[in-house]
Amino acid sequence: MPDSSGPGSDGHARGSADYRRLTLAMLFAGFSTFSLLYAVQPLLPLLAAQYRLSAEAASLAVSLATGPLAIGILLAGFVSDRVGRRPLMVAAMIAAGALSTAAALAPGWYALLGLRLLTGIALAGVPAVAMAYVAEEVDAASVGAAMGLYIAGSALGGMGGRLIASLIADVAGWRWALGGVGVAGLAMAEAFRRLAPPSRRFVASAGRIGDLTRAAATLFGDRAMRLLFAEAFLLMGVFVTVYNYAGFRLLGPPYSLSQAAVGLVFLLYILGSISSAWFGSLAGRIGRRRVFWIPVVLLIAGVALTAAVPLALVIGGIAMTTVGFFGAHSIASAWVGRRALANRGQAAAFYLFFYYLGSSVLGSAGGVAWTRAGWPGVAGFCLVLSVAALVIGIMLFRVPPLAVNDPPPGLEA
Repeated sequence: MPDSSGPGSDGHARGSADYRRLTLAMLFAGFSTFSLLYAVQPLLPLLAAQYRLSAEAASLAVSLATGPLAIGILLAGFVSDRVGRRPLMVAAMIAAGALSTAAALAPGWYALLGLRLLTGIALAGVPAVAMAYVAEEVDAASVGAAMGLYIAGSALGGMGGRLIASLIADVAGWRWALGGVGVAGLAMAEAFRRLAPPSRRFVASAGRIGDLTRAAATLFGDRAMRLLFAEAFLLMGVFVTVYNYAGFRLLGPPYSLSQAAVGLVFLLYILGSISSAWFGSLAGRIGRRRVFWIPVVLLIAGVALTAAVPLALVIGGIAMTTVGFFGAHSIASAWVGRRALANRGQAAAFYLFFYYLGSSVLGSAGGVAWTRAGWPGVAGFCLVLSVAALVIGIMLFRVPPLAVNDPPPGLEA
């Protein structure tokens, strides 16, 4: 049988039927993962009212999924080295969809939290493995486009899951919202199973924890890497905190918006996708060190603007926060990949670990600020984190680039 990837290629090349199937499957994988992970975020005020919880207690529905996900990402790569990329992704997506559907039927708050925790563990099998699956199965010249569709699906899932859940909850309540997102996740898991081509280039290996510890010693020995991991923790902490508690503020006086109207706020993710691409391109042209501070300053300005009272300024502040976060995240994550050299897989895993740890720890800590001081407390908490991120950005500017064959400014490590 002729190779469908194209002449002279061992991987699926752009334009081939298998390439189209794989990229569509990756779009479903990204959408499913992030819709299941964050669909509960706009439902936090409803959960707080249902179970008579404080805002920080309700935020555990998000944090107890992102925390285990952070840890699972460090281990999922080793599992996939043994069982294969595609089988692990299929199993992870099916399990996460089933657990999210079951969460809609949870008999109480602690049962719901338990199912969310298991959902986070299950979902770790997708982001930790997606890049390796694409890199192994796709022709080298086509990898970038294939990963671009996965990232696009992730952004759409983060936005779409929240929006769909809000719209359903406004009509039928939070249980129907979670159930609807869970069933959609199962449908996308089945679509992925049918579309994703079987692995042809995967070779099983016995990954060892010792490999991770050696890579960690190398990565954490680099001052720039330590600072970039700290940036992931802080930036994601700000972003998740703003979105976790914006619903509490907008549902109450003086705005008293409907659940559906609050859900529409998540359409601002579109601006994040645009800013991510734009800042990534700008950093590639003139250098990450010269650009990184700009989206962080936008983040600070956006958080400060959310402290205003007029609704238009509040929404504008959330929009600016979104633009700043995605811009800074796109630069930092690319910087990690460039700086890591031989340990790029492990560097990406550690970056994601701190990224989701920030979502879990700081996202819940922001609830304490909301309970004690309302939105001024949330804005103040996020401003402290954002200013710390800017200080770290200045420190990164002072770290000399690695000597990698004297690359042009935009590609320096």
